[in-house]
Amino acid sequence: MKVISPRMHGYLDFLTVILFLLAPTIFGLSDLPALLAYGLAVIHLIVTLASDFPFGIVKIIPFTVHGWIERIVGPTLIAIPFILGFSDDETARNFYMAAGGVIILVGVLTDYQGQVKD
Repeated sequence: MKVISPRMHGYLDFLTVILFLLAPTIFGLSDLPALLAYGLAVIHLIVTLASDFPFGIVKIIPFTVHGWIERIVGPTLIAIPFILGFSDDETARNFYMAAGGVIILVGVLTDYQGQVKD
């Protein structure tokens, strides 16, 4: 069941950007996990603004491709603490695993084929 419209997905994208920007402060992330959070916030904002959906400004990334990017990002976020060697940092590991899980869930519930209205 696809219950998240393109417009609602845009709101969730901006919420994700804010969460990644605030994560180092809120969760006490430092070093690589903090730098990664800041970098992901910037990348997520760029993808959002470049996507062809209500909140896109340049609209060069089709919304279906936006969905595929998130299908890759979600599982990658779950694996990243283990790949980059900070899985012993319980807070950072749990943050990235939870963020990945939420992105997967939002992706499953989003109607990427839905009518995109501005």
